Amino acid sequence: MKKSKSIMEKLLLLIIIGFIVLPSYQETKAASSDPLLAYPHTSKKLFSALYNIPETFPLFTYQSGLEFKYPDAVRGIYVTGPSAGGSRFSQLVDLVDSTDLNSMVIDVKEDHGNLTFTPENDSPYKDISLNYISDMKKLLKTLEQKQIYPIARIVVFKDSVLAEKRPELSFTQNGKVWKNSKGEAFVSPFQKEVWEYNLEIAKMAAKMGFQEIQFDYVRFPEGFETRDKELEYNQGDYKDMELNEVKKRVEAVTDFVAYAKKELSNYDVDVSVDIFGYAATIEEAPGIGQNFSRISSNVDVISSMIYPSHWTPYFGIDFPDKEPYKLVNEYAKLENKVLGALESPPVSRPWIQDFEAPWLYSGPTFQYGKEEVEAQIKALNENGIEEFLIWNAGNSYTENVDYTPLE
Repeated sequence: MKKSKSIMEKLLLLIIIGFIVLPSYQETKAASSDPLLAYPHTSKKLFSALYNIPETFPLFTYQSGLEFKYPDAVRGIYVTGPSAGGSRFSQLVDLVDSTDLNSMVIDVKEDHGNLTFTPENDSPYKDISLNYISDMKKLLKTLEQKQIYPIARIVVFKDSVLAEKRPELSFTQNGKVWKNSKGEAFVSPFQKEVWEYNLEIAKMAAKMGFQEIQFDYVRFPEGFETRDKELEYNQGDYKDMELNEVKKRVEAVTDFVAYAKKELSNYDVDVSVDIFGYAATIEEAPGIGQNFSRISSNVDVISSMIYPSHWTPYFGIDFPDKEPYKLVNEYAKLENKVLGALESPPVSRPWIQDFEAPWLYSGPTFQYGKEEVEAQIKALNENGIEEFLIWNAGNSYTENVDYTPLE
């Protein structure tokens, strides 16, 4: 896991720089009111590092009061708001507690744009709450007692609630909020007000005790390159950039991720992003604005969604859904090369599949059970990827899976 430098490390750095700078300061402090001229024996680069510390140096680290240890390797499941707040939660806790699983990704802001819990009465977000989880602090306390690592999932730019409330932050067509074929609306990654809106939710999650903020749908709508000319939307600060439309989208998405990492730097949480698996196979996804390498360079954890069912023929595999081991193995080899080229790569923690894909079949659907789930984990492990998350939209996970098949 990539962690930012501790406060003690940063204090030590500040002290060391102070020892270097102080003698020069004592000799020349009266020479000029210009800080750079007042330190003639100190390099401009060094002074700049000192002078700019207040912009990045955390003045505090928020403590929730809960204590979690980062697992040997995160092995987690997805949990919806209704599951987390209902009777199924105890079953899911038992599943994690009785196996080599150790983590939960819990919806905090779900796919429609609603919160899954009720914030404070004076919160501007109270009207978007569905109150699935009546007492989030109690839930997190339960996870603390079991040492189940809690990750908050926040769906960012797919947000029908905010789009309908604030159409000017969304994409419109003929005066109405545009929706995709599933009836879902998106808000625009170009709009920095949307960034701030989601970061305030992320900070709430961090204050409650979540150890990681996982941003999902960090992108433009699928196929946006085919409709960007017909939709109306404000490009904000990106409008006058001397970049083509694809590059503008990439800049907006990448900038959001960098902004999120900076805004959460005082909250002692890791930052992760879910990303399409195919984004690692190309320089940048032209419609959705995802550049795998650039997003990875700005997060602690990158979670590629590599569900075999979501790939068309790829890597020389005609029907990936039927060959989970082969698909994940080929993907993992490629991802390792891409991340290996980065100066400071994040932890790789892919999403894998524990569900069926009937939409791919005219006859009987290929079934995912113990063998298929273990095959994906085995392929990751053999390529040195020890962390993973398992997706099942209904939170019904296969029984008796060995989640560490190489041991």
